[in-house]
Amino acid sequence: MSIREYLRQGRPLLFDGAMGTYYASRPGRAGARCEAANLDHPEEIAAIHRAYLEAGCRAVRTNTFDPGTDWEEARRIIEAGCRIALEAAQPFGAYVFADLGPAPVHQEGAMPPGEFYCRQAEVFLAHGLTHFAAETLPSDEGIAELARYIKGRCPEGFLLVSFAAAPDGTTREGLSARVLFERAAALPEVDAAGFNCVSGPHHLLELVRGLDLGVLKGKFLSVMPNAGYPTVLGRRVAYQGGADYFAGQMAAVAQAGAAILGGCCGTRPEHIARTAAALAEGAARPALPAQPQAKMEARPGRNRLRDKLEAGKRVIAVELDPPADDQVDGFMEGVRALRDAGADAVTVSDCPVGRPRADSSLLACKIRRETGVEPLPHLTCRDRNLNATKALLLGLSMEGVHNVLLVTGDPIPTQDRDEVKSVFNFNSRKLIRYVSGLVDHGLSTPFQIFGALNLNAVNFARQLELAVEKEACGAAGFLTQPVHSPRALENLALAREALKGKLLGGVFPIVSHRNALFLNNEVAGVSVPEEVVRRYEGLEREAAEALALELSVQAARDMEPYTDGLYLMTPFRRVELIARIMREL
Repeated sequence: MSIREYLRQGRPLLFDGAMGTYYASRPGRAGARCEAANLDHPEEIAAIHRAYLEAGCRAVRTNTFDPGTDWEEARRIIEAGCRIALEAAQPFGAYVFADLGPAPVHQEGAMPPGEFYCRQAEVFLAHGLTHFAAETLPSDEGIAELARYIKGRCPEGFLLVSFAAAPDGTTREGLSARVLFERAAALPEVDAAGFNCVSGPHHLLELVRGLDLGVLKGKFLSVMPNAGYPTVLGRRVAYQGGADYFAGQMAAVAQAGAAILGGCCGTRPEHIARTAAALAEGAARPALPAQPQAKMEARPGRNRLRDKLEAGKRVIAVELDPPADDQVDGFMEGVRALRDAGADAVTVSDCPVGRPRADSSLLACKIRRETGVEPLPHLTCRDRNLNATKALLLGLSMEGVHNVLLVTGDPIPTQDRDEVKSVFNFNSRKLIRYVSGLVDHGLSTPFQIFGALNLNAVNFARQLELAVEKEACGAAGFLTQPVHSPRALENLALAREALKGKLLGGVFPIVSHRNALFLNNEVAGVSVPEEVVRRYEGLEREAAEALALELSVQAARDMEPYTDGLYLMTPFRRVELIARIMREL
């Protein structure tokens, strides 16, 4: 019987459970790479397949989730995985699915995801497999190419696409699992779509209950959760989710509309056996139609910076460096002085150049509470994963802070890297996309998101491409690096033509000859022409500040046709100099 005929009978198709965590639990295999066992210990992989089949599953996945990037070894692992799974499934009449894990997109020199998937699919097809499961996916990059390739080579092929959704409904790439599911279901060459890994059965059940299953249009929903959540026992990671509880939740998942069920990390043959029994008991009960959960209504909230920009009025945002110690009085005095001078917002950088300073988000909350100024904290990808970022953003929203500048962040200085590790789970574009989607995941008031734009980049065309991508991800505007040269001004004009969002032109007052040399040689993204550097030679502080005032006002006026406001950067806490510039403007 073809798999489509089986599914159209209305009976759930039960898959196997975990391979990796189950293999690692066997004697002497903790920490071992289970895919390599296709070559080194094929009898153990065959025994795991048989254990799941004897437990009652009707489909198994090849042990090929991560065959590696050495293509010759990967090919041998895939070939062996096909042979082992087919031989194990044959006596049971079970379906065998070619298992494809996520493409290694973040590895240096990695091939495009579509090419990566299709290259593996070619080997699977050559060894007789026509059913495919692309699973634990953080995004749908390359899936459309894979789907077209499979159906082009094998029209009767069956493709299941499964995304790894966290309990909050997002993937590690910051994407909405619901949106990914809908996009996959809309692809004509995809036969089934759903979710696996990361979350336990309860949270995937809640996710399924919030879906509009009408988007499937005759296709099939797949759900394969973890056995709860991991805990550390001694020196190993273990899943303690019980088989009876798992089975009860999976029966509810089937009632909610899932046609394909199975297990992921932490599940074992007993989880599948109990699930098979629970599904058999509930076979006579009709499936309940899924009721999409009501989305949280987005509330615009009060945001003076956004309101002024949308009204077409020019704004001034001023950056003030956070203190490197716990003495905040001087910083707050500076904020009040900038407010009184007419600043619309005060921006606070997030540990600039990778050195620890007072937290930008905590300072933003203090600024808003004590001064009434609209704060604009910077958030980097360097020091936080998505969980920490979301927690921080929820706190900012509770405090009424709804403007953020999202940047990738400066790397940790080389000498500190043994003690301090960067996170960089994502780049600024993915972070922008994640934050812009939070209104679907627990945030009632949307953030106004700004990005950074380097007008001094050698390859500005690439910078502009990235800015366009940031806008597509949800950026409402950009703060630019300072303009000191005709080339930077020309690039700003190009940005004005290409971008739809608001632009705040960068102004950095150079306060000495030494400062000019430092900016030119040690600060990324800043370029000061030599003729400007020479003008500061021999100047005392008062004369240098007068020149800084002259050049900054001129730069601001030159940028006016291309900008919606200014982004003034305060050098060395010289707030009065910034106030003088604002008064001149």
